[in-house]
Amino acid sequence: MPKMKTHSGAKKRYKVTGSGKILRRSGNRNHILEKKSSKRKRRLAGDTEITGGQRDTARRQLGI
Repeated sequence: MPKMKTHSGAKKRYKVTGSGKILRRSGNRNHILEKKSSKRKRRLAGDTEITGGQRDTARRQLGI
């Protein structure tokens, strides 16, 4: 049986930590930033952990 291929889009979007958590970027931080408050933009700046059903999908796409 051949090896599973990693999903190319997923490997660009997700980062796996040493403990096995999967991180992603927050949305709403690309454009139309002028009307968003500084507080809101700071909150969206960091990486977020993927939870629930999304995590299972991401794990399958990354092959872990």
